[in-house]
Order: sequence, then C-alpha cells, then structure tokens
Amino acid sequence: MLIGGAMISERSFEVLRAIVQDYVSTREPVGSKALLERHGFGVSSATIRNDMSILEEEGLIHAPHTSAGRVPTDSGYRLFVDRLNELKQLSGAERQAMETLLSGSADLDEILGRSVRMLSQLTNQVAMVQYPTLGKAKVRGFELVPVADTKVMVMLISDNGRIQQHVVEFGSVIDLRVLVQVRGRIGEQIVGLALSDVAKATSSVAENFETKDRGFVTAVVASLQDQVDANRQDKLVLAGTANLVRSEVDFGGNVSPLLDAIEEQVVLLRLISEMEADQHGVSLLIGSENRIEGLSQASVLVSGYGAVDEPLAKVGVLGPTRMDYSTNISAVRAIARYLSKSLGA
Repeated sequence: MLIGGAMISERSFEVLRAIVQDYVSTREPVGSKALLERHGFGVSSATIRNDMSILEEEGLIHAPHTSAGRVPTDSGYRLFVDRLNELKQLSGAERQAMETLLSGSADLDEILGRSVRMLSQLTNQVAMVQYPTLGKAKVRGFELVPVADTKVMVMLISDNGRIQQHVVEFGSVIDLRVLVQVRGRIGEQIVGLALSDVAKATSSVAENFETKDRGFVTAVVASLQDQVDANRQDKLVLAGTANLVRSEVDFGGNVSPLLDAIEEQVVLLRLISEMEADQHGVSLLIGSENRIEGLSQASVLVSGYGAVDEPLAKVGVLGPTRMDYSTNISAVRAIARYLSKSLGA
C-alpha cells in the first residue's frame, strides 16, 4: 500500500506513529522490544523488526550512531504529520490559563506580547508572532493630549487594534486654542481613512494655519506619520528562546546556528510569510524542508491570524524536529483564533 508517497502498509505506518510518539516523549531511540511493550501490536517481535526494516528502507527512520533503536527522519515526521487524524486538545486548565492571561488586553502591543508568552508556555518552544502590517487598516481615532506646558501626546488608534502614542516636546508653551483646532482639523481628515492615505491627507494641513502656529502643526503631522510608518515595518515578537538551550541535544549540542537564524528577523519573516497552510490550517516546515541553513535541524510551525480570506500576519512556534506536533498545532491554532477575535477580524 502506498502511504504518503512511501510503499508501506497500514501496520508499518502504525509502527512509525509509535516510534515518533515514543521518541518525542523519551528522546531515546526506539527498539522493537520497547514498541511491543508499550503498544502491544499483537504480532511477533520479528514482524515488528521487519516493519522497522521497511520504514528504514523508505527513509522514514534511521539508526543514530550505533544504537539498536531507531529515530524518525524528517520524512518520517512529515508522513506522521500529514496523517494526523486527531489533534490533542488543550486541557481545561490550559484553556483557563490562556483566557485568564489574555483577557483584558486592549493595546496591540500588549495583546501580542501576552499571546506569544502564552504560546511559549503551552508548547515549551520558541514562540513568535508577527505584527500586522499596514494592509487595509484604517484610522479609528486621533487625539492630542497636553501633558505639560510644552509637551503634547499624539495618539493614533487604528481598527486593527493598535493604539500608538508619542509625546512631542516643542520647546515653547503650547497654545491650547491652536491645539484644539489642529486636533479637529486632522481628525476630520483622517478618521475612517486607510493608514496608507494618511500622509497624503495631512501633507498640507499646516498651510491652513497662521505662520506662527505652523511649527506646532508640522511637528504633530510628523509624529503622526512616524506612527503610521511604524505599521509598515515587519516585526517579530519572540518568547521562550531559552527553550532552545534546554533542547540543545536535539541540535547536536550547538544551538548557535539556530540562534543566528532567529536573529535575522528579515529572513525569518520572509520564510513564514511564504509558508502555505495545510489541512490543519497551519503551515509547517520540518528540518531539511527549511531553506534557511540555520533551521535545517528545526521545525517551523505557523498559522495566519486575522480574516480567513486575508490573514493579517502569522503566529507560531520554532523548535526541534522532535516536537509534539499534535499539541503544538492545537496551541498555535488556539492562539491564532484568539488574536483574530481580539483584533476584530
């Protein structure tokens, strides 16, 4: 029987499944005796050894060093994941912990920060979340708040849930009458407008004010534009990097290439943005499937969050190929759903 491109029987696949599960759980190469003791296939030890030989011939398992046991290859993990019928569900305690930690967040930075920390706790992997890019976000609100005689806070609220604020120092006392006028004029022009159109809409605002007030108006517009530009910048938030050190043995005792790859956020962002979703609604690259050299011994698992037809960005985990794929897929999907709901997508 052809399963996932490999000529193996259903029983041989069940042996592969057991090897993956045992190796993920114990980190020890799995032998035929252990398989029979733990899973009771109802066949002889010779039959299991024959199945393991077939799996090895198909490149789905291999023997590390001189060990009598076997471990999955990248292809073995891929077949295992592609044939996952049921995903592990988060426990009641995990769901409660997630709801407690993530409830009450209103600011985008806080929402993403809490989400990535929660995902790292649920999976014991490096968790990452990409900031939503400019996309179709619109201005929901604009505010100028005097915080001192010479300082004003410029606030921009977008409908993707992001609240940004920047305090501008003018070096001279601010005329509150002018502040009210500027707030009203800019608010009228940009509320409801796409962020991508804010620069054009505010480019000539200062011309409508007296010369003595134009410096103030220009500074407000510049601060506003800086905040809009911040939405254009691709950015990843990471949590749980220390988990890599705990899994150092999975990377041949050297996690430096992986850490270097993670620090290259531009490369990592490009990688996850190009990943396509599978039948579980997630995107997964296993070991050698990664074209980034530093990730050749790692798995990258992400899901889009936002609208179903047009995700805003990606959230996911990165860790050794020897990871609990079922649990991690469920956790990534749960966090993606939460982010979509929180951002009103």
